[in-house]
Amino acid sequence: MSGATGEGIYDWVIVGAGIVGLATAREMLQRAPGLRVAVLEKEPDLARHQTGHNSGVIHTGVYYRPGSLKARLCVEGRAILLRFCDAKNISYELTGKLIVAAAEHERARLEELAARGRANGVEGIELLPGDAIREREPHAVGIAAVWVPGAGIVDYVAVARAIAEDVRRSGGDILLEQEVRGIRREAHGLTIETARGPVRATRLVACAGLQCDRVASLSSPVDRLRIIPFRGDYYRLRPEARSLVRSMIYPVPDPRYPFLGVHFTRRIDGDVWAGPNAVLALARERYARTGFVLRDAADLATWPGLWRVVGRHWRTGVAELWRDWVKEVYARDLARYVPEIRPRDLMPGPSGIRAQAVARDGSFVDDFAIVEEGPALHVMNAPSPAATSAFAIAGEIVDRVCPATGA
Repeated sequence: MSGATGEGIYDWVIVGAGIVGLATAREMLQRAPGLRVAVLEKEPDLARHQTGHNSGVIHTGVYYRPGSLKARLCVEGRAILLRFCDAKNISYELTGKLIVAAAEHERARLEELAARGRANGVEGIELLPGDAIREREPHAVGIAAVWVPGAGIVDYVAVARAIAEDVRRSGGDILLEQEVRGIRREAHGLTIETARGPVRATRLVACAGLQCDRVASLSSPVDRLRIIPFRGDYYRLRPEARSLVRSMIYPVPDPRYPFLGVHFTRRIDGDVWAGPNAVLALARERYARTGFVLRDAADLATWPGLWRVVGRHWRTGVAELWRDWVKEVYARDLARYVPEIRPRDLMPGPSGIRAQAVARDGSFVDDFAIVEEGPALHVMNAPSPAATSAFAIAGEIVDRVCPATGA
């Protein structure tokens, strides 16, 4: 990497001040002190969307296909994340996770998860018979389960803020309220048009999350995939019911979908969240059930991949929507794993929106997707476990754009 190429020109501009964008800026500055790096963020604060609206789970890598980016970067990223939290005195808890098969047809998928986790290097995995479940979770039931002791919980906004401190301390700029509106190639590299005027850079990395396809389209056509936003609503267990969950209780995920299903998560403050579901959202960055943005809805309606998803999975979509609006249905699904749960135990909780890339043929993009286009690199699919993986994703990006710097 080289220093600035001219007055007022950054070596690198990073678009997006979520945890992945901030980690990428930090990685660049750690590898090449003195580099001129700026992070552009359209919001007035850091980590306002996917980073700030997730459950805080520290994933282990048990779910992902061996050899995939998700598998490798989740395992690597988790290790770096824990070291970072220790160094910065950021609280986290490794509570463990119980993945429960509620029916016999799920047993084979559960055993496959255990095998995947071991192949990915996840430590301490145990395959439990049904009668051993209550040793881990006294109020849970199932015919079998996988225990993953390394799963945990952390405040990713606190992590993002600590990363931002490192970026600033290393000389990087974090420019808020700088929505990117245009990207233009010029002799020096790129001119990035923002809400507050132009920013010049030699090269660009976009970690734009829910807006990544739109940012990418500013520099070159994007016709292979689009972001389809899926809103997930959580409930919180009332205080009297929190003792029903010790750690985290998850279902066996349906392999047709990139979602993990509604589950229980005990948080650091003792609160317990139940959820999220996955409902098609008509707004990328509005979190209420009735959120609607005309541009977002129009983009959905004109993307052929969405209609292929709807055609294949409409029954599941209707069921998710029904569960979203009827608390009794939500509680019934949760009670498959913790039978004592009742509708009265569920209080309204937060919501998040997953930026899920969908290909033109209607297939869900399952792995992280990183695309290089000339002087720009775009992270095009980085939903969960991207927060856990953020430091490793940053390393992967910097390895690609500046391989000569080494690890």
